[in-house]
Amino acid sequence: MKPSTRFIAYDPIYAHPLPPGHRFPMLKYELIPEQLLYESVITEESLHSPGICKTELILQTHDAGYVYKLLHQELSAKEQRHIGFPQSEALTLRELIITQGTIDCAIHALEHGVALNVAGGTHHAFADRGEGFCLLNDVAVAANVLLGEKHCSQILVIDLDVHQGNGTANLFENNPAVFTFSMHGRHNYPFHKEQSDLDIPLEDGIGTEEYLSLLDNHLKKVLNRVEPDFAFYISGVDILETDKFGKLKVTKQGCRERDRMVFSYLKKAGISCAVSMGGGYSPDIRDIVEAHCNTFKEAFAVY
Repeated sequence: MKPSTRFIAYDPIYAHPLPPGHRFPMLKYELIPEQLLYESVITEESLHSPGICKTELILQTHDAGYVYKLLHQELSAKEQRHIGFPQSEALTLRELIITQGTIDCAIHALEHGVALNVAGGTHHAFADRGEGFCLLNDVAVAANVLLGEKHCSQILVIDLDVHQGNGTANLFENNPAVFTFSMHGRHNYPFHKEQSDLDIPLEDGIGTEEYLSLLDNHLKKVLNRVEPDFAFYISGVDILETDKFGKLKVTKQGCRERDRMVFSYLKKAGISCAVSMGGGYSPDIRDIVEAHCNTFKEAFAVY
């Protein structure tokens, strides 16, 4: 991929105040583009600042009542607890920008092969509620936009975050135009799993070799079975052995090989891909940033 076509959705809205306990994991959204620029992986021209996603696009995926409560700060205390954040206009705005970023990435990827959102992967959001720090399901909204505008007819969601994409699975359980594939920790959040089209639950402690073997085996079968014309990839780095919550033992190099495998199979099949970062909770922020930056490097090396 030529540097001029590299497209990264990014917006400094992450800087809005958040509760002290949530500031650390938010730092990666600032540090990832800074590191990519420092290493000359991208240029300033690669960065795209998304606008605010239109309500009518959100309503193609989420229930009107839930969207109204988000926009007017009317979530109940229970709903806020399920999300994990206290509601605020800034938080809703940030989620709308993230979602538009994934839509923009998808549109760009249709022409240029791949595009990446520095944020996104909010796969725990259901039609009528948010969960697990996710208010809106950015990949689901973007998938419905692509389908609604006839950009594609068969979408594959590859979710390799360590947590199952329960919201995404539920949103598309009756939609054959979107195939949901999730490889996640069996004993990890969410503890009540939804039914993806293909779920690969992983036992605690799985290492790099076994993880990559499982992915190689199942991803090839999925691509042959589904024959998608577009893919969304949620590339969480919470599979790392250093992650506080992941419970897996995948090395940093193994995580990078995972990304290379996904991009290589998609590119070989002629499938464009929009990437959302997903989670990462290693105690040392440098591990998180390096692993996420490796995803960008592998995307640009393959496409």
